[in-house]
Amino acid sequence: VQLQASGGGLVQAGGCLRLSCAASGSISSINAMEWYRQAPGKQRELVAIIRSGGSTNVADSVKGRFTTSRNNAKNTVYLQMNSLKPEDTAVYYCAAEGLSYNDYGEPVARRDWGQGTQVTVSS
Repeated sequence: VQLQASGGGLVQAGGCLRLSCAASGSISSINAMEWYRQAPGKQRELVAIIRSGGSTNVADSVKGRFTTSRNNAKNTVYLQMNSLKPEDTAVYYCAAEGLSYNDYGEPVARRDWGQGTQVTVSS
């Protein structure tokens, strides 16, 4: 699966941004689409997930401010970020979690990553 993320930028605190992640390739192998972020000096953290059945979850740190959704016709998922805070500043990544099959026909879990997109929130 190939992923192309876009939509990052510079925004003032309290503002909003919408990130997009377009998927191509083996779309049918995707079980869930995920959004991660990584701030300087910190570990990458899971921000939001949308599963193939449509259910979603977001991290407690962004609950009530971030939502994730998808457009199946466009093979695109979105991360809507409202009420942004300076601590939301990070590189945001989308990822596709799914299955592939090895030479023996056995399912192998995989996660494909898009390139990061920088989100900077000024105070």
